[in-house]
Amino acid sequence: MAKEKQKEEHQDFTKYVRWFWILFLSGILFTILLFLLASWGAFGEMPDHTVLENPKTNLASEIISSDGKTLGKFYLNDNRTPVGYNELPQHLIDALIATEDARFHDHSGIDARGTLRAFAFLGKKGGASTISQQLARQLFVGVRSKNKFQALTQKFKEWVIATRLERQYTKEEIISQYFNIYDFGNNGDGIRSAARIYFNKEPKDLDLKESAMLVGMFKNSSLYNPRAHKNPVGTKNRRNVVLSQMQKYGYITEAVKNELQKTDLGLRYTPESHNSGPAPYFREYLRSEMKKWVKNNPKPDGTLYNINKDGLKIYTTLDSRMQRYAEEAVQKHMPRLQAEFFHQNTPKRNPTAPFLELEQDEIEALMKRSMRQSERWRHMKYDLKIADKKIIESFNKPTKMTIFSWKGEIDTIMKPMDSMRYYKFFLHPGMMSMDPQTGHVKAWVGGMNPKHFQYDHVKQGKRQVGSTFKPFVYATAIDQLHMSPCDELPRSQITIEANKYGNPESWTPKNVDRDYGGKLSLKDALARSVNTITARLMDKVGPQPVVKLAKRLGIESEILPVPAIALGTPEVSVYEMVGAYGTFANQGVYNKPVMVTTITDKNDTVLFQFVPESRDVLSEEAAYVTVKLMEGVTQRGSGARLRGKGADEYRQDYREVVTGYPYEFTNPIAGKTGTTQNQSDGWFIAMVPNLVTGVWVGAENRAAHFANSKYGQGAAMALPIWGMYMKSCYADKNLKISKGSFAKPKNLTIEVDCEKYKQNKEDDSKNKNEGEEEEEEDPFGF
Repeated sequence: MAKEKQKEEHQDFTKYVRWFWILFLSGILFTILLFLLASWGAFGEMPDHTVLENPKTNLASEIISSDGKTLGKFYLNDNRTPVGYNELPQHLIDALIATEDARFHDHSGIDARGTLRAFAFLGKKGGASTISQQLARQLFVGVRSKNKFQALTQKFKEWVIATRLERQYTKEEIISQYFNIYDFGNNGDGIRSAARIYFNKEPKDLDLKESAMLVGMFKNSSLYNPRAHKNPVGTKNRRNVVLSQMQKYGYITEAVKNELQKTDLGLRYTPESHNSGPAPYFREYLRSEMKKWVKNNPKPDGTLYNINKDGLKIYTTLDSRMQRYAEEAVQKHMPRLQAEFFHQNTPKRNPTAPFLELEQDEIEALMKRSMRQSERWRHMKYDLKIADKKIIESFNKPTKMTIFSWKGEIDTIMKPMDSMRYYKFFLHPGMMSMDPQTGHVKAWVGGMNPKHFQYDHVKQGKRQVGSTFKPFVYATAIDQLHMSPCDELPRSQITIEANKYGNPESWTPKNVDRDYGGKLSLKDALARSVNTITARLMDKVGPQPVVKLAKRLGIESEILPVPAIALGTPEVSVYEMVGAYGTFANQGVYNKPVMVTTITDKNDTVLFQFVPESRDVLSEEAAYVTVKLMEGVTQRGSGARLRGKGADEYRQDYREVVTGYPYEFTNPIAGKTGTTQNQSDGWFIAMVPNLVTGVWVGAENRAAHFANSKYGQGAAMALPIWGMYMKSCYADKNLKISKGSFAKPKNLTIEVDCEKYKQNKEDDSKNKNEGEEEEEEDPFGF
């Protein structure tokens, strides 16, 4: 009886064992089946070999300066530029492995030990997602579903893709992809953007605690966000967890961990957007040019590149240091100049402010035109389809808005029409700097704030150039008539009769100082910007040759061949003028301004290589003599304040806005100031042997200007920006901006030294007189 009972118990135990193995093997088979189904695409499309090789991630196009700095990016939603494994600091990699996948180097995509632990403890002692699985989810699976069955099938997809990724890529490539794909919040897509935004650094420069904070954000970048309005305390706690993990796995010592856990986050928050960062006007110009380029340069498969998604690298000629110095010079001078303009245009001083010489009905007509040309009008009329009457009414209703000021943005309530009038008060800058020997543009300041003022005053804007056009007239005279800077002409008035050169009426220019007595050398005449002598030169050579030369110098704007162009009536851009002046500095050879040298795809394959565009315009001698003429401007003319300790001689006439700048330049500088009628536009274009820079300053509307030339001339509005910019450039020895003399031609036949010229004239006159005396004494001619 007892034996039978023991036999029955033994049989029951065997049954349990059998069921255990059946269930165990069935589970394995079911798991294998799920793996197979997942790999066959039963749970959704799976990436094939080609997709795994080239995952579809949106990559921002990067704009790179000539000195290797990122100026900005083109992107829509993903501000992502990838970095390679060798650009990641070791402690950043260690922090990731210690926190997310301690056995990363020991598995092939799936951590068996971690997976069993997760099943055994239902995830209470940590999950089992490896770095490869997390990358698979980021690239191909997406957000985890709340549906349990779908979540399970997603997990199997992750496992399958993770193993494929491990076969496709090295461990190092998986690490770099993982860092590049993650969204760190605040527009920080990928580790490069995150490092720049949170710490203003490149990834390779991150220190240990910064790396730990960024790795801590992998858990949840929305929750563990260091920005003050988010969760800085939670982010710090999470960073400290990462440091503890690094100590646990032996990457750092306990002493280092304890020390770093006491420190704050050390943020240097630098948000990135399309309007932020250096050279915003240049980048916007470049965007329009890139859109044209992609249309004419399709991919091998015939499709077009997308500058916002395809990760192009655009190597530009801009120098990040020179760009910074240019922007700093504008930021320093313009608020002072603007303060003086506001001071002169108070309601008591000028009831029609900021406009001068306009009647009330003219001002109303001007404002109505501005209203219909505004972005607000365009949006309401064409996007919202609102009737004109309603739009006009809206311009006279108080509205919440943020307006620009040099002291920072102001939140206010104002009628849109009043805000338009307010913006008419502002003076705007345009500045470009170029290496004349290569045509490479080094700095580009199109305005003062792209958020509030989108118009680019370097290439988009064209204004009357005033006396900066005069060197073209002088250069024509030197080239055609072989004139010397030391040749003298009378200051007396001259009238060029109607129809002589096709001009419809007689033209009699006046000098600003109303002085018409005596003679002046060409060098002094240009230095003092004497209009009558420029008119005499124009009468000698004619307008058509001057226009022809200007066109050869790269001026594409329309220039009518009439005598009045001698005084700068044509409307030309800063871009064109700098390119033209560069020809004089480059020994008569014009180099078309260059902005981009190379374009590559995301794999660094070269798609575009710049080919220089240059042409001979003037003889080396004519260019050099023109330069020597313009040196007189900065020696004893309107640019003389660049010498000395800040223009003490002008201190009685000028407020701090234009004085006190300690330029003290002693090196050769050739240039020309320009001031248009009624002081509407102030120009200064100057050059040293390897750098030409042009600056323009003026209001949006020509009726808004200074009342007199004390502040309204180019020497007061534009020259200080050039002076401060060059001081910074010279202080930076790495830039190697020349302080030397301009290259002198080997066979110079025109005398440019006026002392020698004068002596030669006296000798010639003496010899001539002696010859005449001999003839009188010898009637036979012996």
